[in-house]
Amino acid sequence: MSFDSITFALFLPIVFLLYWALHQSRRGQNVLLLVASYVFYGWWNWRFLGLILLTTCSAYTCALWVEHWRKVGRTGWAAAANVANLVLNIGVLGLFKYYDFFAASFNALMMHLGLHADWPLLYLLLPVGISFYTFQALSYTIDVYRGDIRAERDWIGFATYIAFFPQLVAGPIERAGKMLPQFDAPRTFSSEEAVTGCRRMLWGFVKKIVVADNCAPIVEQIFANPDAQGGSTLLYGSVLFAFQIYADFSGYSDIAIGSAHLFGIRLSDNFRNPYFATSIPDFWRRWHISLTSWFRDYVYIPLGGNRKGRARTFANTVAVFSLSGLWHGANWTFVLWGFYHGLLFLPWLRKGGRRGQEVREVQGVREVRDSVANIYGCFQSLLTFLLVCIGWVLFRAPNVAMAWICLKRMVCCMDLSFMQQSKSILLFAVLMLAAEYWQLPLPRRRWLRWAIYYLLICLMLWKATASTQFIYFQF
Repeated sequence: MSFDSITFALFLPIVFLLYWALHQSRRGQNVLLLVASYVFYGWWNWRFLGLILLTTCSAYTCALWVEHWRKVGRTGWAAAANVANLVLNIGVLGLFKYYDFFAASFNALMMHLGLHADWPLLYLLLPVGISFYTFQALSYTIDVYRGDIRAERDWIGFATYIAFFPQLVAGPIERAGKMLPQFDAPRTFSSEEAVTGCRRMLWGFVKKIVVADNCAPIVEQIFANPDAQGGSTLLYGSVLFAFQIYADFSGYSDIAIGSAHLFGIRLSDNFRNPYFATSIPDFWRRWHISLTSWFRDYVYIPLGGNRKGRARTFANTVAVFSLSGLWHGANWTFVLWGFYHGLLFLPWLRKGGRRGQEVREVQGVREVRDSVANIYGCFQSLLTFLLVCIGWVLFRAPNVAMAWICLKRMVCCMDLSFMQQSKSILLFAVLMLAAEYWQLPLPRRRWLRWAIYYLLICLMLWKATASTQFIYFQF
């Protein structure tokens, strides 16, 4: 079931009404949310519900064993229980998402070397959202093993945490330490929370329908045949894709966060104006925050982080970004995209991220200093956005060869052919970014607020086009 479907428009209010009819029973609310979440996910393919149940039961049981063995001082057994959950869930994720990719890559490598290899391909259908709920299950047992949280005894509450439908398919990737207490606590209806949720959902739908869905056909046309496109057109396409993927993914996050508000549940913000970042590290503090923090806490720091010297810090950074790229999809383009961002991190790590501060400190007069800092900050933001757009070419291209063609033509074949493409969508994208950056407040007068709501709804109806699947559903 997709957020931008008629089915969801009927599904959400029914669940909302039933949920608050059970306001006197916390367990009843959790049971309803769990059943609704399984219906929501099973709408695509009910057979994949078995994978969510497997992940849920594995993490729930292993965490109880981890906590038990820790209490009796058997840390080795506790580690074994934690590893058992990691192996099972990473194994399932690897089988469905990566087996065919690595098997095909191995076969191609052997053929290139003049050797014969014929690893069979399974052609398994990728379950929607498997990377997201698997990472939640992994972080849960790791946190219990570290002693950061206690193992959950209530299976219903824990299963609801894993399968909570607003963020089940494309995040945010939530930590058990934040979510489980919310499912354990009683919830009471708040009209203010409900209004906040509806407002957040409306804005998410505007981003998806007005910006993302209208960028999609232009981007598809440009990248379908890059050999026939000029360099400026390909650059224009990468900029449009930057707006498309942001409006699509952050729009999904807004709808998820708003939907959770309707049930008295708080989800984490996943984006904080990433295209206004002044450096690549700043961009990753603002983009897909839940995934970035997950890799930091559960991969980068355990590898040694920045505590093992500069060379090890560089290696850890590049390795983690490459793994992050692989998380996005079974394609070498995603690995290269992550590797590219890892390399962009290295100059900042070497300089310590103080370059902008040095520019400010050398100014003798405050007004001049602030003016130079503002100009320098704008330049940094534009440069960062350009570097990110170059990376999006790797992300968007279907294979490495096509990505190379796009990048080569962007450098060698610049022209004005992009003028033939529709540019009206840029206006909506820029207005979207401006509204989010300045966080424009809604007027206090009720009739003015409702006028804005109706204006946004009319804008969606006016710009509505063929709906495209949320990009991050494939991950």
